[in-house]
Amino acid sequence: MTASRRSRLTTALLLAPASLWFVALLVLPLVVVLVFSLGERAEAGGYQPALTLDNYLNLPARLTAFTNTLILAPLGMVLCLLFAYPLAYFLAIRVRRAKLFLLILVILPFWTSFLLRTYAWIILLSGRGIPSWLEAVGIEDVRLINTPLAVLIGIVYGYLPLMVFPIYVSLERLDRRLLEASGDLYAGPFATFRQVTLPLSLPGVVTGCLLVFILLMGEFLIPQLLGGGKVFFIGNALVDLFLQSRNWPYGSAVAMALVAIMLLAVGVTMRWARRLGGSQREVSLL
Repeated sequence: MTASRRSRLTTALLLAPASLWFVALLVLPLVVVLVFSLGERAEAGGYQPALTLDNYLNLPARLTAFTNTLILAPLGMVLCLLFAYPLAYFLAIRVRRAKLFLLILVILPFWTSFLLRTYAWIILLSGRGIPSWLEAVGIEDVRLINTPLAVLIGIVYGYLPLMVFPIYVSLERLDRRLLEASGDLYAGPFATFRQVTLPLSLPGVVTGCLLVFILLMGEFLIPQLLGGGKVFFIGNALVDLFLQSRNWPYGSAVAMALVAIMLLAVGVTMRWARRLGGSQREVSLL
């Protein structure tokens, strides 16, 4: 056996356990969901074998859930990015002392239950919370709970750390000599940020955006609690279809549509990031 074949065989043997887990925990469940989506609802609920596309043709019946998800999830991702990037930049570039303490403060909310933290926002956004404080200063009839704004607030609060850390890691690895060289070439702070800092931190930005976006597409708890059943996400629709109406085939079709949307979004984002990264490398070489 040649050295190259021996190397390929060793690589295959090392990857085999992870590949088997990947197939068992990801591919097979998706195959089951796909098969269910082509079936019919049994009389008592659940799944009845069939071969039909009626469930996919009926997807517009859940158009509100798809619309809310496709609007609020990207918007929440953008808001997380707008809040996370300055914070990550401050922690990675500006802070010299107490950096570890500040990082602990960022992850501190994860030390408590996500459910409890969301319930805390119910109290803050309800009539006895922030609206009552605004009424005390003369701003009346402010409604926050059970609105898209409340859902966005919960999204930013819940997912902000997941956006901060990938960007922080990219900025922490940034070679400070590049910033000094940019200043030596008479580039201002904004030009240095636009031409050096932002391009080099782009992998962290893309990673954070994808992480937050994928999780938000399947979000259930925040719309349920802060939206009060009035702001439905696809996750809420899936819970209703599988647990309440027990229409497993239709719920599977909705789930497959969600997977298709996420794959399309991730593919477009990765292709855009690859092109942008390539163009930035060419510019830097020039």
